[in-house]
Amino acid sequence: MKTRKLGNDLTVSAIGLGCMGMSFAYGAKDDEESTKTLRRAVDLGVTFFDTAETYGPFHNEELLGKALKPVRDRVVIATKFGFKLDLTKSGPAAMVGVDSRPEHVKEVAEASLRRLGTDVIDLFYQHRVDPDVPIEDTVGAMADLVREGKVRTLGLSEASAATIRRAHAVHPIAALQSEYSLWSRDPEAEVLATCRELGIGFVPYSPLGRGFLTGAIRKVDDLDQDDFRRNLPRFQGENFDANAALVAALERHAREKGVTAAQLALAWVLHQGEGIVPIPGARKLDHLEQNVAAAEIVLSPEEVDELSNIIPLSEVAGKRYSDASLAMTNR
Repeated sequence: MKTRKLGNDLTVSAIGLGCMGMSFAYGAKDDEESTKTLRRAVDLGVTFFDTAETYGPFHNEELLGKALKPVRDRVVIATKFGFKLDLTKSGPAAMVGVDSRPEHVKEVAEASLRRLGTDVIDLFYQHRVDPDVPIEDTVGAMADLVREGKVRTLGLSEASAATIRRAHAVHPIAALQSEYSLWSRDPEAEVLATCRELGIGFVPYSPLGRGFLTGAIRKVDDLDQDDFRRNLPRFQGENFDANAALVAALERHAREKGVTAAQLALAWVLHQGEGIVPIPGARKLDHLEQNVAAAEIVLSPEEVDELSNIIPLSEVAGKRYSDASLAMTNR
């Protein structure tokens, strides 16, 4: 597996593994299968694993802690804080607001360390910017954790370019995580350029459009009844049908290239810059192995440009989140 750098201090596999779906949002979980997938990922050269306290809540950190304990010295684990949780609820419903008060940052870090069964968190992200707490105060608390040896590097998620600059002035930010794929290109407006200017790595989550760009989801009923994606505008009604037609074009190009649609979509993301490390999710071994193989696909500049236009953003139907969730992005 090829490697890439996030900031100055983290070297990771060119493709990481987003672990949310193993515990949260995408229907039934299977810890045994997920553990096999996590360990197979390490065998394939994946060294970068992404989780968060909210995924479960808490279950995903515990799952990773147990599965990766035998290889802890070979992997980089990123986790996230920043949501206010109502533990009388489960899944996405448990996320009832944001909380990045300095004292909360430190409480979450201690709890995440325990659940992960580790002495240090390699990359500690603020999951969403808290408009009620100055980013300088939040990053200051995060920097304290670095000085105490409990965290190695810092990150932000779904932050605006202005917030990234303010945060980076307090303490170096190693990575910015945001949704980015052929059908979600918001970071191209300002965030990607800001990250490149400041030497900050960029970590796209949902680089496969939450599975839609794989072509494997042919109808909404392919998703479990409790699958979070049923609530996303792009997966609903006429939007679903319109977006499926766009993905069909991607599938045709993939067949011509002799790869899968998922692999071609990932290859496009990887070709957007050396500081970009996508974290596609995978619960099953065959999906994991397909994703990892995408790191070896070489695209010409002409092919990259062609793929950039294959799913016209003006024709993508529906927003990527509900209005309430979108309000928590690009702050």
